[in-house]
Amino acid sequence: MPEANPPAMELSEAPPMLAVRGVSRRFGGRQALDAVSLTLAPGEIICLVGQSGCGKSSLLRLIAGVDAPDAGSIVLNGAEIAGPGVFVEPEDRHIGFMFQDYALFPHLTVADNIGFGLRRLPKAEARRRTAEVMARIGVAGMAGRYPHTLSGGEQQRVALARALAPQPVLLLMDEPFSNLDRGLSDRVRAETLAILRDLGTAAIIVTHDPEEALAAGDRVALMQDGRVAQTGTGRDIHDRPCSLYVAEFFRPCNRLAGQARGGQVATPLGAFPTTLADGQGAVVCIRRHALQVAAPGAGAAAQVTGSVFLGDVEELALRVAGVSEPLVMRVMGHAPARPGDTLSVAVSPDGAMVFPAI
Repeated sequence: MPEANPPAMELSEAPPMLAVRGVSRRFGGRQALDAVSLTLAPGEIICLVGQSGCGKSSLLRLIAGVDAPDAGSIVLNGAEIAGPGVFVEPEDRHIGFMFQDYALFPHLTVADNIGFGLRRLPKAEARRRTAEVMARIGVAGMAGRYPHTLSGGEQQRVALARALAPQPVLLLMDEPFSNLDRGLSDRVRAETLAILRDLGTAAIIVTHDPEEALAAGDRVALMQDGRVAQTGTGRDIHDRPCSLYVAEFFRPCNRLAGQARGGQVATPLGAFPTTLADGQGAVVCIRRHALQVAAPGAGAAAQVTGSVFLGDVEELALRVAGVSEPLVMRVMGHAPARPGDTLSVAVSPDGAMVFPAI
């Protein structure tokens, strides 16, 4: 059964194109970032995820050059762009920034919005690149329109085109899909990722949505209270979380309290192996889908106290003797029991994770 493990190592053999090294930032009495380190390989897409106020946007601002770190350094393609005595201005970093609200200029046409960051180029070259990126992103037919005439998805694509027009070495995206409804968000996100991968553009995408983070990034970096709690592929960080916080961020868990004895933690649902020292308090985290109906007598007796139908799945609330809080079991399709029924429930193999008690 998976147990707490160290954060996944960053395995790229090539030197990282971006290296954030021990970066800290304080605002008044609040520590927004605390010794954050993160690397990004060429062409890699990382999803930076976490609860509101955990430091995601603060980190993006430091990388973009909108703000400066109090400590630590940031290196881009081997050159330090922020650190003790060093600060490269945002316009000289070759980093694109796509804002959550898109920040399109309302008085400029789509073409002028996209070409806004190309003012240093000769006019003919700026027009050529603007036309090229509009065609690539699929907004050429909107060239003469103004932002207020565009749908949310169209505005998102124009903002992406504007960010990519200067050919940045790195694109930073702050909650780029949060203003779109769910169906449109999924489609636009897939289109955006395909464009970034086709261009080979490295990107950091900030999101608060765990499912989006798992689906979109080559790697995921989960932040907690100004620090990086764990990094890894979506599958690694979901299946092998290093802490109870990480486990519960990506999927709700049933918690069972216990104590380590002889390499196990005994609970009303069975004993689970652990490497915690004897006598140490433990929390057994069991994801909802890991609870399964067992043959009578082969599991713990559970009374169904409620049910919630969610379409493809149904969730049952269960009362188990010796467990203080109701457990939640998620089953595909229709539940095998209704409120008032009694079931025998067990935990699927590798379905429990053991962490030190908080």
